[in-house]
Amino acid sequence: MSKVTPSAGNNANSNDIYNIVLLVVDIVMLIVKFWIAVVEAAVGLFRPAPLDDVSGKVVLITGTGHGMGKQMALQYAKLGAIILCWDVNEQTNNQTVKEIKSSGGKAFGYVCNVTKREELIELAQKVRKEHGFVHVVVNNAGIMPCHPLLEHTENEIRLMYDINVLSHYWIIQSFLPEMIERNEGSIVALSSCAGLFGLINLVPYCGTKFAVRGYMSALAEELRQKNPQNNVKLTTIYPYMIDTGLCKNPRYRFPKLFKLIPADVAAGSIIEAQRQGLEEAAIPRHFVAVEKIGRLIPRKAMRLVNDFLDTGVDTDKH
Repeated sequence: MSKVTPSAGNNANSNDIYNIVLLVVDIVMLIVKFWIAVVEAAVGLFRPAPLDDVSGKVVLITGTGHGMGKQMALQYAKLGAIILCWDVNEQTNNQTVKEIKSSGGKAFGYVCNVTKREELIELAQKVRKEHGFVHVVVNNAGIMPCHPLLEHTENEIRLMYDINVLSHYWIIQSFLPEMIERNEGSIVALSSCAGLFGLINLVPYCGTKFAVRGYMSALAEELRQKNPQNNVKLTTIYPYMIDTGLCKNPRYRFPKLFKLIPADVAAGSIIEAQRQGLEEAAIPRHFVAVEKIGRLIPRKAMRLVNDFLDTGVDTDKH
């Protein structure tokens, strides 16, 4: 049986003390940095971050033929950005481009079916060659069938995931590598308040929007850990019911508190969040805080509040 010499025992004790000191220092630094972060966040509530200048920058938006996509294209163009309009509907997309150009802006239209991965990747390569670095990518295109889960067809559910989720991956894989290389750029993903709360008649849709929330959160962490000085901004947006035609049968007990938000107002809020570099923003803004508070309340109690408010979307099949 081997014996531990006094010198070996002393070295072991010294190592233990050294590790304990390191742990204490790490804990103290954690506490200090934690409270600095809390104070910075609190200050940020009253002093918003300055807005990035998008003049002359290339902004790519999907779903620009109508609704929020069109409004974002128009508003980014007024700020001096060069707009790349992607939509499956060539006619409505060209109309958006025409309106931007008639107002003195710069825009280029491309027909894109975001469910076609290979076509999407080829188009991404084409626009990079034609316009150079794409500074801002907005994954906006989406569909929202509204009826009970058991009334959804397989094709309907698959199409919803192809457009609302999978297309985001193909677009991000196409444009993120250059953003990482240059350590700049911004990716905006449209989730929904249906990605914060579960709603009837929107089961698959909620699933897609929770997925957007999840992958953006994970991607932000992946970028942060790979490069602590990462400057590629990711912004997840949670709009409430927007007046774009997707929400066909909204229901609310208190119309003054819960009403359809005009598409141009929502678009302006999204652009502001992107330019501020926010990681997440709801429309209206306070809905993110409402969701976090709601998770602290017992489920049964929260359901009583939901039933009282009686807000949601009725089926579009009756």
